Amino acid sequence: MNKISLKSVFCSYIRRRLKTLAMLLLFSVVFIVVFLLAELDTEIILYAFLLCGFMGLVYAAFDFAAYCRKYVQLKDIASRGFVSLDTLPESNDINEDMYLEIIRLLYAEKSRLEEEKNAISTDMSDYYTMWAHQIKTPISAMRLLLSESENQRDKAVLLELFKIEQYADMVLQYQRIESMTTDLIFKPCDLYDLAKQAVRKYAQFFIRKKLKLNMEEFSCVVLTDEKWAVFVIGQVISNAVKYTRTGEISIYLHSEKPKALVIEDTGIGIAREDLPRIFERGYTGFNGRLDKKSTGIGLYLCKKIMTNMKQKIYALSEEGKGTKVILDFDSEKIEIE
Repeated sequence: MNKISLKSVFCSYIRRRLKTLAMLLLFSVVFIVVFLLAELDTEIILYAFLLCGFMGLVYAAFDFAAYCRKYVQLKDIASRGFVSLDTLPESNDINEDMYLEIIRLLYAEKSRLEEEKNAISTDMSDYYTMWAHQIKTPISAMRLLLSESENQRDKAVLLELFKIEQYADMVLQYQRIESMTTDLIFKPCDLYDLAKQAVRKYAQFFIRKKLKLNMEEFSCVVLTDEKWAVFVIGQVISNAVKYTRTGEISIYLHSEKPKALVIEDTGIGIAREDLPRIFERGYTGFNGRLDKKSTGIGLYLCKKIMTNMKQKIYALSEEGKGTKVILDFDSEKIEIE
């Protein structure tokens, strides 16, 4: 226990025993006055006073030591970050016993509420997961019916159907995000192949918006989870296509970071004040408010996934001049058991 803590504990101890000390002092004054009025020898009075004072100091020393031990025990329990009722020190005071009983009641109520919350959360998670899986069946059937049609209207419907499927996938990923660490399978992956998989999914959007794709072949092997990495790359490409009216989207390796993928567009860009917050959940910014259908979930999921994989994502942008999103798959900090 350092000096500052010892001083604060001692002050607390004095405050707690202040009434007792005041009463003892009052008793001492009364006895001294009575002894003086009885004309007892001053040396006898002084001897009795010193003897009582010495015994009082010995008692106070032991009492303060016990007070300090209890403080250290409680401080140690609080520093662990997790408190169990079994670790709380025993009490020899009826008031402290009542406080402990109140704490037990509050702990029991907290546990009950947590169980109810977890049960509700599990039910909702199961429902949305089931819904997302079931909705894919009619989506696949409708895609099959529309895929052979040459009608332009049917092709437009097919694209909207693809968006619905992407939103259903996003629901699944959102449900899995908190427990994704148990679902991660790290293995060496060809970054160019991952990017191609994501681009292939959005090929029709490039064609429909007449956007040029600038993607030169490159060679780069990264240690990552293929499924989650493709999802992140796809979300970034989806955003790039969404906010680019004309021009091109370029996908290439970072010039200074050999395992970082850059997805660059010539779109509307991101306002300077919005840039630090684009990875926050639900934050849509100025561009999102222009696009009423923006949810602010896509980039949040990307950030969460990359963080869980111990990899990085960040963006550089200038309003009106496009955006660069960098996915850094550097695996130096990944520990494989």
